[in-house]
Amino acid sequence: MNVHDGRPAGKLAQPGGGCCALLLAAGAAAIGVQLLAGSGPVAFGATAVVVLGSLGMIGFGLWRYRPAHPLPWYLLSGSAVAFAAGSTLRGAGQQPLDDICTLTGYAGIGAAATLWLRPRQARANHDLLLDSGLIGLGALLASWTFLISPILSSSGPGAVALIAAAYPVLDALLLTLVAYSMATGSPEPSRRLLHIGLLAILIGDLGYSLDTVGARLVDHDVLQASLLVAYLTVGVAAVHPTMTALTTPRHIHPQHSRQRASMIAVALIVAALVPVVGSSPTFLDRVVVSTLFALMLIGVLVRSERAIVRSARSERRAQYQADHDMLTGLLNRTALLRRLGQSRTRGPEHPLALLFLDLDGFKMVNDSYGHAVGDELIANAASRIRRVVGNRDVTARYGGDEFVVLAPLDREQAGALAERLLTAFLRPFELSVGEIPITASIGIACDGPRRFDAGVYELLREADSAMYHAKERSLGYAVFDWPAFGGRVRGPEESRRSALETRAFGA
Repeated sequence: MNVHDGRPAGKLAQPGGGCCALLLAAGAAAIGVQLLAGSGPVAFGATAVVVLGSLGMIGFGLWRYRPAHPLPWYLLSGSAVAFAAGSTLRGAGQQPLDDICTLTGYAGIGAAATLWLRPRQARANHDLLLDSGLIGLGALLASWTFLISPILSSSGPGAVALIAAAYPVLDALLLTLVAYSMATGSPEPSRRLLHIGLLAILIGDLGYSLDTVGARLVDHDVLQASLLVAYLTVGVAAVHPTMTALTTPRHIHPQHSRQRASMIAVALIVAALVPVVGSSPTFLDRVVVSTLFALMLIGVLVRSERAIVRSARSERRAQYQADHDMLTGLLNRTALLRRLGQSRTRGPEHPLALLFLDLDGFKMVNDSYGHAVGDELIANAASRIRRVVGNRDVTARYGGDEFVVLAPLDREQAGALAERLLTAFLRPFELSVGEIPITASIGIACDGPRRFDAGVYELLREADSAMYHAKERSLGYAVFDWPAFGGRVRGPEESRRSALETRAFGA
């Protein structure tokens, strides 16, 4: 059974996990033998077992799971061979062949990491690249202060010094790739094992670089053990069933890496600049440190600007969602009440009309065809209302199948708008279940000089009352007549039974 989606079946995942645990235990035992033996045939044999075992595990994983894109695993196999050859040649004192082999291994690892990161399309991809780049620049700045500059100063110009100085640069680039992979990572065991392997390579290479500048911290046997850890974890990663998910294209939601990236970058900058304070750096040191620091400052400014833009965009999106109905795109009830209150602050000399529209027979359509068709009908009705009203006036979904239009119109103009709205509902709605004829009933309440003391909710109640009057008598629309009530505002039930100024649509 082949696994191509990165989510293997349980029958395959469980044996894979147990097998990986056994392989890790066996590899750890071989590394322990190498550390205890130190040097000699036993240590060499333990090293050969780990290296050959890693190559065998990669081959087995490729044969067993047949990933859609096996090239990164072939590159990792070649890098393992190159690193092993470089380590052997370094022990034999064969320079610069050992450096050529080791640099070839680095090139293979970088190419493999790029290939497995390329298909992972993460949201906020540029921000993650900036975060990873800041970590890489911080590492490069620290490497220049502690490693590259001392190497060049002690060895002088030449190919040997340049090759030795190239290792910290490659380590900084590799750290950038690891940081980006971890930021976009998902809990795949193969990916975690690869991260451990790459970090082990970085730790071992840091030890060799410190040894080059005369600051040995640990013995060569320990540094060799870190390289063996990298071999072991890469091999076990290839055996695990999730190895096919590394190159599978899919969207990944990035983890929150901004704070971690900032803390790491600041720590690296401080660590790099502390030795410079109070010292007498050379002209080259000043140029390199200033350039790297300027690049990091530019990166931080760009990152901050992008964060501000994204925050403003999120705020606008949140405000839109708070004020609009998600089904129709119209204003919701809360936003309508706010707009109505703002419109009434302009003064009593400005006319204001509120049209309350309700769909006739919507409940029957919703019960007969389901809520999905009901939502489809509401969305289409909102679209027709928006086309008639336009963008100058306020259109809102008040709730359910009820809509409200708020416009600076007098009674005659509001009646003309109601007729246009009713005309828009003469044509049946073309829905997924077929053509469905739906009409509407509209109630109109007008605000004017004699009515300016009425409250917002009273205006809505008046328009709602007129709408029910029009619906009960199939009038199309009705206008709430304030003078007919003798200056008193009556409740909805009483208003429906009272005399209203009405006009049937089309009369």
